[in-house]
Amino acid sequence: MKAWDTADEIVRRSREERLAEHEATFDAIEAEGIDLHPDRDATHRHGDLEHASDHTHPHAHSAPGQRPVTGIIGAGPVGLALGVALNRVGWPVRAVASRDAGRRERFREHVPTVRAFAESAALVDDVELIILAVPDDVVTGLAATLRLYAGQAIVHTSGLLGPEALAPALAAGTQAGAFHPLVAFADLDRALAALPGATIAIEGDDDLVAHLADMAEAIGGSPVRLAPGSKASYHAAAVLAAGGVDALLDTIREVAAALGLDEAGALRIFLPLVEQTIANARALGIDAALTGPATRGDAGTLAAHAAALQGSAPAALAVYRVLMARDIEIANRRGALSPEVTERLRTALAGDS
Repeated sequence: MKAWDTADEIVRRSREERLAEHEATFDAIEAEGIDLHPDRDATHRHGDLEHASDHTHPHAHSAPGQRPVTGIIGAGPVGLALGVALNRVGWPVRAVASRDAGRRERFREHVPTVRAFAESAALVDDVELIILAVPDDVVTGLAATLRLYAGQAIVHTSGLLGPEALAPALAAGTQAGAFHPLVAFADLDRALAALPGATIAIEGDDDLVAHLADMAEAIGGSPVRLAPGSKASYHAAAVLAAGGVDALLDTIREVAAALGLDEAGALRIFLPLVEQTIANARALGIDAALTGPATRGDAGTLAAHAAALQGSAPAALAVYRVLMARDIEIANRRGALSPEVTERLRTALAGDS
């Protein structure tokens, strides 16, 4: 993997040369006893925040061969987990921005070397790579408040949006991308444990994607570059794999309440069957893993289930019907049902006489 020397390296070096000339001019003036920036190297701390009195350099630069100096905007579950994971492997996370003081402090507890800012724009001068770990709906609006310098890059962690959502922040010589770990961030320790081996979807220009792949591999992930236009389908599948499964478990909990089981009891009894089904799908494939009344053509069983749920868990009945209809499709695809049996199953599921 090459150093953080993108196609904009010439632009960056040219800017550095101009800055060096300006610094030389300032030094000459100050040598005459004229102090143009009396506090330009001062940094003021207020609680967990840092404020530089002046910015003498437009943004930080890593040395050739080193990874980019990185800042994270958003110190919620995703931003915190990424910050901790990157810091543990020596990735230079140097700044965090969040308007939530509690989140800033928690981030600093886990990554003590960062500078903390309340305003996102204040972070830009300190880093080369900016990660927006914020909700999808605020990505574009937040990007519009930032102005990048040549040689900088910005990525978001949205599973839905593409790099174009960051266009308002871009200037000449800058790049935008996306970095989405396919991990559930409900708990910090569990998320960190899940990152090794997890798929991480990356998008952006070739140079930036190479660096994002390096970042994904550094935290143990498996980078996958998404095809243009596929992001919404990718994210829909991801939501079904996480929130969809949780909704199914909630439906199982509701149905099991008729047995006198609470949530813990329902999970204790039925979750092992869910886990076995997932293991079978992994080993045998989805079609071969299917069991139950649809594969056996048991129309009477489906009708009995529908009648029971209508009385004990009517809200769960709609979910049951949708999922069993899908089971019938799978059983048909597997060649387990005749057309006549398929029709009986569908009639029984619908509750028709």
